Amino acid sequence: MLRSVSAITWRLTGKKLAFRSLAAPSSSSIGECTSPRSFSTAPQKGKGAEFIFSRLGDTSKITPLLAKLQQECWDGYVATGRGCQTLFQLIDTDSSGTITWSELRFFLENIRQSDINEDARKVMIEATHDHEIRFREFQAWLIKATKVDPGLRNTFASENYNKSLGKFHQEDSIHSWNKHTMSQNLRRMQYAVRGEIVIRADALAAEGKKIIYTNIVGQKPISYYRQVLSLCDLPAEYGVDNPAVASSFPSDVVQRAIEMREAIGESGTGAYTNSQGIAKFRADVAHFITERDEHVSLPSNIFLTNGASAAIENVLTGLIGSNTDSVMIPIPQYPIYSAIISRLGARQVGYFLDEDNGWGITENELEKRRTAAVERDGLDIRAFTLINPGNPTGQVMSREDLEIICKFCAKYDIVLLADEVYQKNIYDDTKQFFSAKKVAIETPGCENLQLISFHSTSKGLIGECGRRGGYMELHNIDPYVQTQLYKLASSGLCSGVDGQIMTSLMVRPPLPGEESHSQFSREELDIYLSLKRRAKSLTDGLNAIDGISSTTAEGAMYAFPRVDMPIKALEEAARTGQTPDNIYCMSLLEETGICVVPASGFGQKEGRVGFRTTFLPQEEELDKAIVEFKRHHELFCDKYS
Repeated sequence: MLRSVSAITWRLTGKKLAFRSLAAPSSSSIGECTSPRSFSTAPQKGKGAEFIFSRLGDTSKITPLLAKLQQECWDGYVATGRGCQTLFQLIDTDSSGTITWSELRFFLENIRQSDINEDARKVMIEATHDHEIRFREFQAWLIKATKVDPGLRNTFASENYNKSLGKFHQEDSIHSWNKHTMSQNLRRMQYAVRGEIVIRADALAAEGKKIIYTNIVGQKPISYYRQVLSLCDLPAEYGVDNPAVASSFPSDVVQRAIEMREAIGESGTGAYTNSQGIAKFRADVAHFITERDEHVSLPSNIFLTNGASAAIENVLTGLIGSNTDSVMIPIPQYPIYSAIISRLGARQVGYFLDEDNGWGITENELEKRRTAAVERDGLDIRAFTLINPGNPTGQVMSREDLEIICKFCAKYDIVLLADEVYQKNIYDDTKQFFSAKKVAIETPGCENLQLISFHSTSKGLIGECGRRGGYMELHNIDPYVQTQLYKLASSGLCSGVDGQIMTSLMVRPPLPGEESHSQFSREELDIYLSLKRRAKSLTDGLNAIDGISSTTAEGAMYAFPRVDMPIKALEEAARTGQTPDNIYCMSLLEETGICVVPASGFGQKEGRVGFRTTFLPQEEELDKAIVEFKRHHELFCDKYS
């Protein structure tokens, strides 16, 4: 390990800075901390950041070049989760194996402030006042410092470990693969939809408690989809070729299944397909898009995927190429974006939706966030994500909003990623869905806009989320890049065949005059009208509670209410190192069995507290839940009054 700063050699090539260690490993500094059992973390509370800033030491002898080295190494860590030891060595200028206050202060002054979680900054400042920081404490702090929101505290995994092996799980265990040696990008990745509240809900359910899961999607299946799928899966002699099939299934279902089986091939639904998806099913998708947008879509530009999430991950994998690459995402956002961005080592640049204006957007907000990211932070914005209708916010974007985004992306040559999985979930009769592709093609100045749009069988009125079906359409994407995306898809062989079938059925349902059409239309309409009623009853019910307010759910499947928290609850959150909405949501779960997701997991403006809930529980159950929301809120406010 490095014995001193002079042991670093460096070279400057343009704006790039590289370094390497010439020293032999040392057993006395960082080396002795590499054993998973050798570190004990016990940060003590100091006298506060304000006091510490008054005790600054003289750092004038530390060279500007060292500051550049630290910044380069920091950029590498934020992007990749790697280089923690090298960064520690660069901060530890006297090679003592620990970081002092003066060393930390120099480091914090010379890196971008926007990269560090403010709460984590305060924790480290206080810790260095009380004691010098060793490597493992520094490594744990880095995770907190580079997380967007407070992390998952999964005590249940340790409990399961204890039960399965009959022994107590040590915090710094004997395992060579542990929290220190694992991928640090994965360690700091967050996905609130399946986070701490949901894990606790599962544990309570296992104990026999009735849980109302409002965090995930799932609804009554539509007969036509299941009928065709079953005949595609069944051996022919038990299905399409069986003499009794006509008495068990509508004729158009049988005919569609025969057509699909021919498209799939003799090996059937249990075999691999083309990595881009079955050609006939991709043609169905292209026809659907052409009819919807009144602009041509080509099957060659369609990729069938395991839901929209897999498509988004593949695209971001192909987009992100350097430590300074970033993606603009809406705040609030669906956490799959921040999770993938974090794991792939890019930066997220949030643009805030205006809650007081129906979660709308403005050109000024986009320009302001881009300027800060590019000119202040030196980031390269590679992609821009929109979610329409919104998750978790439920707004339906106007054509004007979409034009603002398309022009913005075209102006700065940014790839637009359009998440349109809720395009059939629109409940406001004054609203209309416009695809980003249609708007881009019809908007002057956007002729060369690079766009990828996503759709899924998990949402809409189909709701077959477990089938993992979906697609992405590439528009104006470089042909070479498209071949590389195909290569990436090939590395996963193909998406699930059942999901491909469901995607084809979603975009090409039974037509008027076909035997199944009447029942299909009735079932679909029943689902839509029920969702529309539930959207209104939930938001009306939440708004009737003193201290809770929610915008109208124009579309999608969610409400994203804001909660006024008692001062003592905010103080409790600060004392325990939790977000206020995490405390609120855990209390709601324990008291009522209702499982929601803390709003902090989606991102929100500073000082806002809230949660996301679906309106997917059946109407009778949802009515009971609204009563329970009110009862809990009153109990919670009384507790912290």
